[in-house]
Amino acid sequence: MEYFNIAPVASVIFVFTIITSLYAFYDHSLYGKFMLHPYSVSKGQNVYTLITSGLVHADWMHLFFNMFTFYAFAFTLERLMGSWQFGLLYFLGLVLSDLPTVIKYKDHFNYNSLGASGAISAVLFSYILFNPMSKIYIMFIPIGIPAVVFGILYLIYCAYASRNSRDHINHDAHFFGALTGLIFTIIFVPGILQNFIAMLTGGR
Repeated sequence: MEYFNIAPVASVIFVFTIITSLYAFYDHSLYGKFMLHPYSVSKGQNVYTLITSGLVHADWMHLFFNMFTFYAFAFTLERLMGSWQFGLLYFLGLVLSDLPTVIKYKDHFNYNSLGASGAISAVLFSYILFNPMSKIYIMFIPIGIPAVVFGILYLIYCAYASRNSRDHINHDAHFFGALTGLIFTIIFVPGILQNFIAMLTGGR
């Protein structure tokens, strides 16, 4: 209940995403309705899947990693930037992270994409602007990595993997979701760049 009081938008997104994802695990027909199908969207059909594709996940591990990352950063971020700003950030993260995928795969009938990774990348990178020197821990690495360093490495990896990976992960959504988070926060949070620079240089 405390989370609903301090971060209501993040709480609703968190609970709703888990519920719809779990439901899809047991009713696979939901995937056909919710998954992003770039071929269809490029022709003006099922445009709503730019949003609903972020409400379903491929399996338990996919859901766990996305919701773990969301839990680690989203509730704090909503308190830092405000509820309506957070809600708009997440919505734009869902949509704008998928548009490049629609363009890239508009002629690939068999390509589908699902998961909230693009929006969660937007959340993570917005958080990095607020706390660039906070530590981010990655599985199997025993020491924390400064968030700003992690962010740079993450963008480089996503750009590389988008061109070279064959792991069926939508790295484009990760990359463009991260850019959405950065641009949105710079536009909608006055003074965030000055705060970012000051924290990097030890000015505060």
